[in-house]
Amino acid sequence: MNYLTVENISKSYGALCLFENLSFSIHKDQKIAFIAKNGTGKTSILNILSGDDLPDTGSVIYRKDITVSFLSQDPKFDTSLTVEETIFASDNPILKIISNYEKALLNSNNTDAYQKAFEAMESNQAWDFETLYKQILFKLKLEDLNQKVSTLSGGQKKRLALANALINKPDLLILDEPTNHLDLEMIEWLESFFARENITLFMVTHDRYFLERVCNDIIELDEGKLYSYKGNYSYYLEKKEARIEREAVETGKAKQLFKKELEWMRRQPKARTTKSKSRINDFADIKHRASERRNMHEVQLELNMERLGSKIIEFHKVSKAFNDKTILDAFNYTFKKGERIGIIGKNGTGKTTFLNILTQTNKPDSGKVVKGDTVKFGYYTQHGITIKPGQKVIDVIREFGDYIPLKKGHQISAQQLLERFLFSRKKQYDFVEKLSGGERKRLYLCTVLIQNPNFLILDEPTNDLDIVTLQVLESFLLDFPGCILVVSHDRYFMDKIVDHLFVFKGDGIIEDFPGNYSDYRVYEDSQPIITNTTEDKKDNSAVKLNKESKLSYNEEKELKNIESKLKSLAFDKKELENKFHNTSLSQEEITKLSDELQNIISIIEAKEERWFELCSKLEE
Repeated sequence: MNYLTVENISKSYGALCLFENLSFSIHKDQKIAFIAKNGTGKTSILNILSGDDLPDTGSVIYRKDITVSFLSQDPKFDTSLTVEETIFASDNPILKIISNYEKALLNSNNTDAYQKAFEAMESNQAWDFETLYKQILFKLKLEDLNQKVSTLSGGQKKRLALANALINKPDLLILDEPTNHLDLEMIEWLESFFARENITLFMVTHDRYFLERVCNDIIELDEGKLYSYKGNYSYYLEKKEARIEREAVETGKAKQLFKKELEWMRRQPKARTTKSKSRINDFADIKHRASERRNMHEVQLELNMERLGSKIIEFHKVSKAFNDKTILDAFNYTFKKGERIGIIGKNGTGKTTFLNILTQTNKPDSGKVVKGDTVKFGYYTQHGITIKPGQKVIDVIREFGDYIPLKKGHQISAQQLLERFLFSRKKQYDFVEKLSGGERKRLYLCTVLIQNPNFLILDEPTNDLDIVTLQVLESFLLDFPGCILVVSHDRYFMDKIVDHLFVFKGDGIIEDFPGNYSDYRVYEDSQPIITNTTEDKKDNSAVKLNKESKLSYNEEKELKNIESKLKSLAFDKKELENKFHNTSLSQEEITKLSDELQNIISIIEAKEERWFELCSKLEE
C-alpha cells in the first residue's frame, strides 16, 4: 500500500541548487533511513514532506486515509501550556476521551459526567492507550505532567515532541535525528519500540546501530541522484561500495569510447549520412558519461599536536554537589598517556559537570584537580560554534590566524584549511548563520582541532554530523596520539574509539569499566537483578568483574581492550582489502595501501599473541 509519493521535486536557494527532479515513494511497513551528506538538502526534503516548505517544482502526494506525524529537529510548542496540556492538544480522538475522563475524576460530584466519560473509555478501548502513553512519557523522562513547556530545556522539548509523535500512533512517522538529546537507555528503548511496532518510518539519522537494527530500506542522495537499497546499514555499505566500483569501471569504459569518438569527430566527415548524424548525436551523451566523476573529496584532519608530558590530569578526592544532588564523591583518578575514555550515564548524572571540572571551568566543592604543564585541551562542547551576526565562514578561521601550523614545520592558509573541511572557496564567504546544522558542527570541529590540542574532550560530537564526516573523524581519532575523553550516545562511535568507560550511576557513583559500550551492555545483561544497599553500590563492580580470575585487574582490563581492538582492526583490514578492487589505482597508491595493510596485519598479530598469553593464564 502506497502511503506517499514524491514526484520530480527540486529546490534551490538563489544560485545554489540543492537537488532537482527527485522522485521516490513510501509504502506501508517500510522503515526507511534517508542518508546524505550535510548541506545537500536532507532537512529541506523533510520540510517539504511536512508542508513547512514547498518545492520549486514537482509534488508530494499523500494517501488520503492515513495519519502522519512529524518530528523536527527544532519542534515548536505553545509555551503557555503544560506538558499534559500539550499532549492533550493533539487531534487524536482517543486522547480527548482520556482527557475528559481525567477531568471527570477531578470533579467527583458530577456522577453523570463521570459515568459518561467512563463508558466512553470502555467503548473506545482507551484503557490500553492510556497505559501506552503513560509508558512512553515515563520512558522519555517526562513524568512531571504539570511542568510548563516554557521551562523545558531543548532536550526536554525534543523528547516531548517525540512523545507526541509516538502517542498519536500514526500510520507514517517522519523523523529528523530522533536520537539527538536522548540518553543511551532511551535510545535502546526507542530502538526496540520501533523494531516491534507496526509503524511506517521515514527518518534522517546518523546513529548507525539504530540504522542497522530498525531500518529495512535505505534511500541515499549522492551526487544529486537517489539510490535505493533493500536492506539494513550493513547491506547498504556493501552494495554502495559495489556500486561505486561499478560506476568507476563504466566511467573508464566511457572515457575510452570518448577518446575514440573524439578522434572521429575531429576528422569532420563531409558526408553526413544518417548513420554519421546518429553517431554525432550520440557523441554528446558519451562525452557526458566520460566526464562524470565522483566528488571524492573528504574531510582531511591533520594536527601539529603539542608534546604531552608524564603528568597529565590527576583527580584527588574530588567532590561536587548541587543542593542535595551528589555529582562526584571523593573521586580519584590519574589519567595516563594515550587513554581513550568514554563517558556514559543517564541525563542529569553529572557528565558535563565532570568535564567542566576537568577543564577547570567549574570548581569542585572539595579535593583538587592537578593539570600537567604540557596539557592543552581541545573542548568540543554541545553548544557548538558561537554565531556572530554578519560573520562569514572564512572570518571564523582567520580569528586563529591567516596561516595555521601543521606537522613537520608546514603551514596552511585559512582558505586551504577550510577546503580540507569541505568548504569550497565560494562557501567560505557564506554567512555562518546560513550554514546547515551539520556544516556548523563541521566548522566548529575545525576550530577545535586547529588549536593543536593533545587532550581532546568531545561532548556529543556526532550530533548533526553526516555519516561520511563521522567515518573520517573516527579514523582521525584512532590515530590521535594524545588523550581522548568522549561523551556520546552514538554507540557505534563509542565502540570504535574508546578503550574503557566511566559509567555515571548517579549519587556520585562512577564505575571504571574495562571495555567499550557493547562490552558493557553484554556485561550488564548478564548480571542478575538484585537489590543492593547503598554501600554495595559504591563498590566498583568493574573491578569485581571476575572475582576468581587469575588475571590482575590491569590484565583483565587489557584483555577486554584487546578483544575490542581486534574487532575494530578486522573491520579496518577488510576496508583496506576492498580498496584493492579499484582497477584505477596507480602503482604509488597500491604501494601505500600495501604498506598500510601490512602495518595493520602486524598490529593484529601482536595483539593476538598477547591475547593468547593472557588467555593461557586463565586456563592455568
